[in-house]
Amino acid sequence: MDARETGWSPAARVRGMGESVFTEMTELARRTGAVNLGQGVPELDGPRPLLEEAAAALLAGANQYPPAYGFPALREAVAGHQRRRYGLEYAPEGEVLVTTGATEAIAAALLALCDPGDEVLAFDPCYDAYPAVARFAGARLVPVPLAEETAGGAPGFALDLDALRAAVTGRTRVLMLNTPHNPTGKVFTEAELAAIAELCRERDLTVVTDEVYEHLVYDDATHRTIAALPGMRERTLTISSAGKTFNVTGWKVGWVCGPARLVAAVAAAKQFLTYASGTPYQEALARALGGVEEWAGELRRTLRRNRDLLSEGLTRAGLRPYRAEAGYFLQADIRAWGHTDGVRFCRELPLRAGVVAIPTSAFLLAPDAPSHLVRFSFCRREKSVVEAVEKLIAAA
Repeated sequence: MDARETGWSPAARVRGMGESVFTEMTELARRTGAVNLGQGVPELDGPRPLLEEAAAALLAGANQYPPAYGFPALREAVAGHQRRRYGLEYAPEGEVLVTTGATEAIAAALLALCDPGDEVLAFDPCYDAYPAVARFAGARLVPVPLAEETAGGAPGFALDLDALRAAVTGRTRVLMLNTPHNPTGKVFTEAELAAIAELCRERDLTVVTDEVYEHLVYDDATHRTIAALPGMRERTLTISSAGKTFNVTGWKVGWVCGPARLVAAVAAAKQFLTYASGTPYQEALARALGGVEEWAGELRRTLRRNRDLLSEGLTRAGLRPYRAEAGYFLQADIRAWGHTDGVRFCRELPLRAGVVAIPTSAFLLAPDAPSHLVRFSFCRREKSVVEAVEKLIAAA
């Protein structure tokens, strides 16, 4: 008797974690030949000098384990970046840890900070890894819905401070803060961060802040890290990575900065995940991070242009776009096309329009969350965005 006969599958044994909607939509794109605006996988190249540095490091023999905390020069480069950009001082020895991407950093942080039965707060919608790794730690992720708002014309998202306060209980240990935010493209304002920080100090919460889109902020929005606010450095783990900033998502090099006691706890969990990885990539990034602003400035201009093309195209197609202040993604309201179910819409879209998107419900945890939003990515070559827009308009 096999799995097909019993209904059992190995994935079902992993606490309800079967095939994700991302896998389904990527397969739909492959099978139909649709333009894939679903996953946040850049079509854009990384900087040539960085790629050459990695190749040189590999050929020079940097192919064995790096130190458990990461290549020393990269830790120094990360500390220098935090000093220049945010005015925060971190010791490369003990307060900076290199990880296998930001996702491992998040997983190790929650494993380190949470005991079974603890609660983790995250703003809803949220990156789908957050509830998964909370479950791995035996904790429960409690969603705090972002409020929809229309200031400045196009709809967007804002902090609902009352909802955040109401979500804190005696079992709350960690606030998982993602800014710039995936999937909405929201950048939390200085006033919002100050209100969040006040609550965290009041209720003695540790903050794990995911800032992987920190360099990809558009228009008049400004990214600030909550760790720089009064009383927050000592209770905050700040996570970022090279993948989104340098268009090298396959390298999986991330880092954590924070007080030594918290970073040591993360390192203790991480040693049983990957231990260490990416030696040639770490060496190359150590030399590239100091010049990140010049590279990121050009990347922002490219992505902003793509965002505007996609937003204008969605508007013409009758799919109302939301504001995207940062990152790779635009939210769109599908109700004008006669749909209220984002999952069904995304399953039909490749056949109707030759385009793949992701239902926002894949990121929503609250049982009464809206289902009429879908997420489109614009981290593609301009010709791909233009092709998708033309297809959507023709299908409207």
